[in-house]
Amino acid sequence: MLQSKSKWKFVRTDEYQDQWMDDSIELSPVIKELLVQRGIQSYEEAQEFLMPSIDNLISPMKLASMNIATERVHQAIRANEKILVFGDYDADGVSSTTILIKALEELGANCNFYIPNRFTEGYGPNEAAFREACENGYKLIITVDTGIASVYEAEVAKELGIDLIITDHHEPQEALPDAFAIIHPKCSPQYSFKELAGAGVAFKFAQSLLGYFPEHLLDLVVIGTVADLVPLVGENRILTYYGLRKLSVTKREGLIALKKQCKIEGNTTEEDIGFLIGPRLNAVGRLQDADLAVQLLLTDIPEEAEELAEQVGQLNQERQQIVASIVKEVEQLETIDPEKGVIVVAKQGWNEGVLGIVASRLVRKYDRPAIVLSINEENGTAKGSARSIPAFDLFQSCMKFKEVFTHFGGHAQAAGMTLPIENVRILEKELDHLIQQELTSEDFKQEVLISKTLTLSDISETLIDEIGKLAPFGMANPKPKFRIEAKPNEVRQLGNMKKHLKLLFKENGSSLEGIAFGMGELYHYISPKATLSVVGELGMNEWNGIRKPQLVVEDMRIDHWQLFDHRGKKQVDITNFLNQFDRHMLLYNEDFSNNHDFPEGIMPLTYKEALTYHEEIDVLHLFDLPADLDELRKIVNKVKPCVIHACFYIENSVYLSSFPSREDFKWLYSLIWKRKELNIRKDLQAIINAKGWTKDSIMFMLKVFSELEFVNISNGIIALNSSPQKKDLQEAHIYQERVKQTEIEKMLYYATYEELTRWFEDCMGLMDKPKEEMTHGL
Repeated sequence: MLQSKSKWKFVRTDEYQDQWMDDSIELSPVIKELLVQRGIQSYEEAQEFLMPSIDNLISPMKLASMNIATERVHQAIRANEKILVFGDYDADGVSSTTILIKALEELGANCNFYIPNRFTEGYGPNEAAFREACENGYKLIITVDTGIASVYEAEVAKELGIDLIITDHHEPQEALPDAFAIIHPKCSPQYSFKELAGAGVAFKFAQSLLGYFPEHLLDLVVIGTVADLVPLVGENRILTYYGLRKLSVTKREGLIALKKQCKIEGNTTEEDIGFLIGPRLNAVGRLQDADLAVQLLLTDIPEEAEELAEQVGQLNQERQQIVASIVKEVEQLETIDPEKGVIVVAKQGWNEGVLGIVASRLVRKYDRPAIVLSINEENGTAKGSARSIPAFDLFQSCMKFKEVFTHFGGHAQAAGMTLPIENVRILEKELDHLIQQELTSEDFKQEVLISKTLTLSDISETLIDEIGKLAPFGMANPKPKFRIEAKPNEVRQLGNMKKHLKLLFKENGSSLEGIAFGMGELYHYISPKATLSVVGELGMNEWNGIRKPQLVVEDMRIDHWQLFDHRGKKQVDITNFLNQFDRHMLLYNEDFSNNHDFPEGIMPLTYKEALTYHEEIDVLHLFDLPADLDELRKIVNKVKPCVIHACFYIENSVYLSSFPSREDFKWLYSLIWKRKELNIRKDLQAIINAKGWTKDSIMFMLKVFSELEFVNISNGIIALNSSPQKKDLQEAHIYQERVKQTEIEKMLYYATYEELTRWFEDCMGLMDKPKEEMTHGL
């Protein structure tokens, strides 16, 4: 058995949902099922999903206030009024800012942009910025990707005589700002799609302002849409689908330089944005003013673009180093208590801009909610970010004791907060108490959603190409994960530090390679002949012009018990096998423990002691052959281990030693009878020469004769007993022990792996029919 690191959740579909999937649709059954899982219930919906069309985008005029906002901007342009675009410092914010600035410049507007500093101003519009804009002659401010909660700032704008147009996509609060216009999908009853990113809303505004569909801005809208993790369905899917095409051939100098810096060649994918482009643009605002990121997207000078892209890349590297440094500091603080349900860490000097990333790293590593705070001794506050696990609603839980916070906001899985330093431990205590009450140990496991179980014969290049038609993948349209159950023909570790696993499955002419990054230590937990269940994403591995199906493994498990065969090794390091399970038992004979130090976390018992142990255990380590097969059988049947490690080593094998036959015993007894007595010191070598027996065999036969009182042995002289009783050789205890030891060695030490496996299965009652025991005799 091998435990999975995650909870496996299989997608269920109602039977009635696939009735529309008739044979006229030329798709494989797997793809049909994946479409049904995505809530697609008609042929038309399937066509729309698989072949997104710009024609299916909703008119921007259905967004509330779009008419008056568009007219106000055109009025400002005609009057040459100064227009300020007020953005946000993340990738969605800088993309939104660039979209609107490009549209306004195209219309000849007198415009500029402003993005607040994360550290000195915080998130969103603020009074000081608005007053500065007023002093600089701005009469119109347009927010992008922010502003829906800026009730006070809207009043300030009104007081200053500034018209404020808010374009945003974040959750509206109870009170809306009293702005000139609010363009927001969730504030627009006539607009059916509510999940646009900030860049999507800005794009819609740009379309209304320009009076045509601005295809040239699609390469910008896709960055904000993918980077902000909005659901990639409906309009977001269409914008992303065509945006990726546009980004792949973009003529925008800033994006060309950024793609070059990211080493992106050929078609750009949503993963390129999520893992390369988005993090770089986000890094700017995490460490300094985000203006640099907007300037990169706006520039049309190649040399300037390359210089700016290089600066962005350096900031991203710096961000990575800061995150790694803080994670290391957190682990060195020794404040992560494995008994607590939450991690709360705080320290002066930590960069506030990266604490959300640090918290995410801690959640992934320790499988529990994490809060990371930067302490400001001057004002006595701690400020930072929190991330949670799927089973725990961080927002609702923290709201139960909101009095500990000065500021708090977020949602179920992520939050930002400020609180007095003295309340940090109160926060930890309250959260830990809630978590201990509400969650079980299973709840702390990460969850992996599995679309379907496939056989090796199901997997082909055609299927993988079909899965690609479901892209772009993202929130609400995740890349499907599949479960495959098979016996690997090959399992090996990869990399200098052996951190990764390479798997090869072959079955009935079908083959599949699996790569499990960061799972190299699991090599020690996969026994020969084990049937592996692996979960991951399918793709094509291309190398030297050869394309092969490949599974990128996310998790794995083994659902049956396992036998690990270490027989014949003098030294077995069992420390490699201690991490997967909690309850370990090690069995040995009385004299074994004198020469061994057992590692912590293991329960050493003699075979006799184990006979009185009645609880089940996870792992059984057998470090010495038992004195009795039946005793071991009883122990295994009681403790029912998930894993058995056979670590037997024999110096002098009884089984491999020749066992004297009945004729051998007769010959030796006849010799003693003829001579009346033997001097073992003088006659031993002559007997060895005559019969080719070993000294051990001769001494064994003499001990049997002595125990049966056929002879008397004294000082090396073997004398015939004048009146021996008639007894069978097998009545001798030493004879019986030799037979028993031979049976034990043959079964436990010299049996094949398959034979030993069947014997243990028989002990645990896992076989339909008990295996007949092997016996020895004369």
